[in-house]
Order: sequence, then C-alpha cells, then structure tokens
Amino acid sequence: MTAPSEPIAPMTTNTFVENATGIDDPPAPVKGLRRLMWSIVPANIAIFMVWGAVPGILLPQQVTLAFGDENQINVANLAIISTIGAFAAMIAQPIAGQISDRTRSRFGRRAPWIVLGSLAGALSLVGLAFANSLVGFIIAWTLVQVCFNFAQGPLSAVMPDRVPIKRRGTFAALTGIGLMLGAIGGQIVGALFFDSISFGYIVFAALSVVVLLLFVVLNPDYPSTKLQPEPFDLKEFLSTFWVSPTKHPDFFWAFTGRLLLYTGYFAVTGYQLYLLQYYFHIDEPKTVIPLLGLLSLVGIIISTVVSGPLSDKVGRRKPFVFGSAAVVSLAFLLPWFWQDINAWMIMTFIAGFGFGMFQAVDTALISEVLPSAKSFAKDLGVVNIAATLPQTLAPAVSGVIVLVFGYQGLFPVAIVLGILGAIAIWPIKAVR
Repeated sequence: MTAPSEPIAPMTTNTFVENATGIDDPPAPVKGLRRLMWSIVPANIAIFMVWGAVPGILLPQQVTLAFGDENQINVANLAIISTIGAFAAMIAQPIAGQISDRTRSRFGRRAPWIVLGSLAGALSLVGLAFANSLVGFIIAWTLVQVCFNFAQGPLSAVMPDRVPIKRRGTFAALTGIGLMLGAIGGQIVGALFFDSISFGYIVFAALSVVVLLLFVVLNPDYPSTKLQPEPFDLKEFLSTFWVSPTKHPDFFWAFTGRLLLYTGYFAVTGYQLYLLQYYFHIDEPKTVIPLLGLLSLVGIIISTVVSGPLSDKVGRRKPFVFGSAAVVSLAFLLPWFWQDINAWMIMTFIAGFGFGMFQAVDTALISEVLPSAKSFAKDLGVVNIAATLPQTLAPAVSGVIVLVFGYQGLFPVAIVLGILGAIAIWPIKAVR
C-alpha cells in the first residue's frame, strides 16, 4: 500500500478538516468516487456479517450447547453476555472515532484503524470459538465488539470525508445494501455453521480481514501528516458520550430516531432463533433461516435501490423515514396476531422492505447534521451506537421482555419504538 500524493482539489484536506461541517463537500477521493461507492458494499458486508451471524445465530447456539437446552437459563445467560458486550461497544466506537480523528499518518486518519481493528477482531472471533463458560463468553464477545468497532467507526466516516452532498443518498443506499446484505447474509451463512460453530467463527474472521484490507488498499486516503494536531482535552473526551439536545439539536434527534427504530426492529428480528424454537415451535430452525434471510434481502434490496437515489432526486429524507416506520410497524402486527410460521415469512419480507427504506436514507440524513469535519468519526461513532447497539443488545432487551411478558410482548414494544423513532426525526431542521 503506497501513500497518495497531496490532494489537488477545490478544498484541500487541511482546509476541509479545519473549517467544514457535514453540509460541505469534501475533496474528491484519491482514486475516484465510483470505486469508493462500489467498494463500500463489500466492506460493510464483511463487518455486518459478524453482527448478523454471531449474536443472532452462532452465539445463542453456542450458549445452548454450553449450558443445556433450558429456555429460561439460556435467555438469562445470553442477556448477560449481550448486555456487557453491548456496553463495551457503546464505549468503543466513539473512542475509536475520536482516536481516528486525531490520527496523523501518511495513510490518512482512517486506514490504520480499519486494518488494526479488523485484525484484532478476527483474533477475538477465534478466541470466542473456544469459549465454554459464562466468563469466557463475556470476555471473548466483549473483545469482538470492541475490536470490530475500532474498524467500523473510522469506516463510517468515509462518507462525510469523501462523498459530495449530492451523491450521499446513493452512497447511503449502497452502504445500506452492504449493511443489510451482511446482517441478513450473516444469518443465512451462520445457519450453515449451526453444527460447526468454531469453523464458522474462523470463516467470518478471515473474510473480514481480507475484505477490509482490500478496501483500504483500493481506496487510499490523503495523508493527514500536515493536519494541525488537536490537543487532548479530558472534558471534551468525556463529552463524547453525550449528545447535547441544545447545542446540536439536529444531531441529537437524528441519533434518537435511529436508536429507537433500530432497537424496535432488532428486538424482533435479532431474536429470530429463539422465536422460531419457542414461539413458532419449529423443530429444525436452521432449515428455515436461509429462506427467511432471502425473503428479507429481497425486500431490503428493492426498497434500498429505489429509496436512496430517489431521495437524492427529490431532495428530501424525512418522508422516507416516516414511511419506513409505518411499513415495519404494520409488518410486526402479523406474527403478533397470527402465531404461524407463514406470518413470520410474510413479516420478514415486509419488514425488510420498510427497514431497507430507512437504512437507505437515514445514513445520508445523519451525514448532513454532523457538527464539524474535525470530529466526523467521533460523531459518527456516537451515532453508530444507535445502529450497532440495538443489534448486539437485542438478545438482552428481548430477553427481558420475554421473561416479563412472554414472546408476544416483543411485537407491541417493537411497534411503539419504531413509531417513536420516526417521530424523533420530525424536529430536525437542517434536512427536509
């Protein structure tokens, strides 16, 4: 990997980082925008396959094998593991983003951490393969969360760093396609390793390292060595974990909307394995998970491909967010009132369609409310808590709901959260 030369662009990287916000166009990518836009898809697939396969498929099955086929015990243990791991992820990504923002290297601010995070995450996955106790699961899964978030945080900053405003809807759609192909594809591929969990972990580890390394090599960034170093401020560092509703209200509402809608969606879909086993009473859930994943992917791809470019064309983001929340909420009514696997299949397609619409547009919306180019990765790290935390925390959230209200309680809670998530977008003023 060779470092690129200094940029020749209307706005240099120095002036952009020092003065720009999320609504300013960055310098053109070193190797061109087209290559960047298409390579972001496999990069997101590589990371989100881990989030799709491990907490929803492989880890629950590994917990079952370790502690026995007792519903209440497994739900409780998985909730403990997921809660601690999710808390670590919540802390890790903003810290990773802030470190990335301050990194000065000839490869830019993001590349070193994408590479190091993927390597450390892969090693942690291999360690998780050998876990067989509650403490072992907690330590290994926490390391997986922390390490991959050190790669994901800087990767998410690529859009405001390099993509012009008028192409962000399309870029967000491609990002969303990669995210959901990874998350749902991870479930499908994870089901194939249902009886060989350790080998599955090794496969996902190797895939993530190779793909993310290729992304960095194919999409070099401008050197950050000439950027003015930012002095460390402890108060500012601690403020990383607080999104001020008064200082940056648009940013606050974007964060809140994503957190609520994602939590509602993954509280149901992220608990799929146990729902199939204990709510729909499917004897061999691994036989239907691939079909369910394909149904979801079809819905997601259709809506994502249409919604992202369409939002660029009409210049609006909010209507797509409102529409997605309505579609997902209606989909969750089906399995709530119709306890049958056919209802779950129909819901999977419709909810995927609605969630794809949200994912295609929300990322572009958020990129336009970022306060400063100096802290893109840190701010996106905070926002991405709202994306990754619900996916990894879903077993914990769902476990509490199931223990208190039963499996039927998941659906009304998810519907309410989704509607509240859409309402939270309404006060944003910078985006229509």
